Amino acid sequence: MKNMMVIDGYKAVIEYDPEIEMFRGEFVGLNGGADFYAADIEGLKREGATSLRMFLEMCAEDGVEPRKVFSGKFNVRVPPELHADMAVAAAAAGKSLNQWVVETLDREAHA
Repeated sequence: MKNMMVIDGYKAVIEYDPEIEMFRGEFVGLNGGADFYAADIEGLKREGATSLRMFLEMCAEDGVEPRKVFSGKFNVRVPPELHADMAVAAAAAGKSLNQWVVETLDREAHA
């Protein structure tokens, strides 16, 4: 898993870029791009806050919702064997396949 940083309630993925010997942050879940660079954690926090502020100001000026809106529906294709194993695991847990998948994804997304 990549490193995450939360700045003012917005999540950013943090990676190290060896070519420029700096850390790069990129906010995720936005209706556009907002990234930032710094050599250390304090710099990332500072530059991230600046990048986010500028992004939010541009959204306000343009009348754009800053966060992406998700429908809550998505299709996933899995191998038939995995589908069967998931159905068995859900039944063993006394849950519908959908309920089991939602709970599993929620647990993994918040681990």
